[in-house]
Amino acid sequence: MNGFMYRNGRWEEAMDGRRKQVTNPATMEAVGSVPIASREDVALAVDAASEAFPAWSARPAAERSSLLYRAYEELIKSRDEVAEILTLEQGKPLSESKGEVQFAAEFLRWYSEEAKRNYGEMIPASVPNKRIMVIHQPIGVVGAITPWNFPVSMVTRKLAPALAAGCTVVLKPADSTPLSAVLLFQIFDRAGFPPGVANLVTGRGSVVGAEFMENPKVKKITFTGSTEVGKTLIRDSAQQVKKLSLELGGHAPFIICDDADLETAVDACLISKFRNAGQTCICANRIYVHHSIMSSFSEKLAERTGQLKLGAGLDPDVQIGPLIDEQALEKVDLQVQDAVTKGARIVIGGKRWKGEGLAGAFYEPTVLSHVDKTMKICSEETFGPVAPLIVFSTEEEVLQQANGIDYGLAAYVFTQDLGRSFRIAEGLEYGVIGVNDAAPSVAQAPFGGWKESGTGREGGQYGLAAFMEVKYISLGIG
Repeated sequence: MNGFMYRNGRWEEAMDGRRKQVTNPATMEAVGSVPIASREDVALAVDAASEAFPAWSARPAAERSSLLYRAYEELIKSRDEVAEILTLEQGKPLSESKGEVQFAAEFLRWYSEEAKRNYGEMIPASVPNKRIMVIHQPIGVVGAITPWNFPVSMVTRKLAPALAAGCTVVLKPADSTPLSAVLLFQIFDRAGFPPGVANLVTGRGSVVGAEFMENPKVKKITFTGSTEVGKTLIRDSAQQVKKLSLELGGHAPFIICDDADLETAVDACLISKFRNAGQTCICANRIYVHHSIMSSFSEKLAERTGQLKLGAGLDPDVQIGPLIDEQALEKVDLQVQDAVTKGARIVIGGKRWKGEGLAGAFYEPTVLSHVDKTMKICSEETFGPVAPLIVFSTEEEVLQQANGIDYGLAAYVFTQDLGRSFRIAEGLEYGVIGVNDAAPSVAQAPFGGWKESGTGREGGQYGLAAFMEVKYISLGIG
């Protein structure tokens, strides 16, 4: 599939004609190609978005709602096509890709409804001859930068609320996974969005990000990616005091108390840890297990982990796909080696994997026991299929360990004690908490992190507010 950029309602090449090949991470074979945007290409897309903003922001919310719902319907109809491209360029199993496309569609549906709920307020005045009003207005042109691990749902999670709010958008998808974004923009085109409202540029993050940051027409940047890049964006945004929403790295603690339902906890741990080969920002990174159940939990988790099948994502039996590239594989392997050197034991897995006819970066689903905080895997985001088990004895101890790092995106606790559920959930310094729930992300709820895991929220009414400016109007009535 050869994709193009989408600018002002037209499909275009880069001005200098350069293109980048996209490869399947399972086989390392070419899947297609996309243009490599220059600064000038990005600036033209920003110009188109800026010119389209006045008319789009003035449209009645009901009209924006109708277009978003039409895009939802088109995406549902195209689910299988989008899912297949997603698997080919990203590597995850096809069943997971179909689930992601459905999740992506839910953001379009939710914000087609939320577009009509941009409420203001009247505040009682201090004197009888004044009235105080508060209204919310769209911020303007948005530069959106999305990651490779969820290349469809992360696009709609940003674009749907921005468009619903009345903003216009220029999207830069991840270099590794741009083709699914191209298909999404074909859907936006078929849905009938006016030219310039939604624009797509493909290319290097350093080039596109620099134009977003330095171009005064871009009023806000929304970014999902590493904490390191997020800090760079924060520094650079100071020149124009540019608004930012940042969903950054995570290192989720997964706490299993002594009264947890063991089968439920094992099932949940498998889902959280090994979905997308562990390449999710909210997956279990540190699995804290009460000492009284560690032996039985470890045994059951290892047994289930050993049943997972690796391979290319289009194989219907495959449950674990490849890591995104060789660099990601090397990072996972080094973390496991570091842990073993410092006393961890490999319960199952623990090495690279090569399947017949597959040249991709595969790593065996792995369970480590006897893990402690001196190991890199307890402080550095893994982004791979490795489950490190850490023993604990008390609530106070596990909360201290869980909160003892700079990340604060998602955390999990499994217990059947209602009081304990509240104590631990309220004590965790994280933005998203799953209590007996390994999959807490939904379109209608706020998603975002504390500490170095980011600023702002996506999802629900909070996601719409992220693309609005608040205006206070004081009206004298004589």
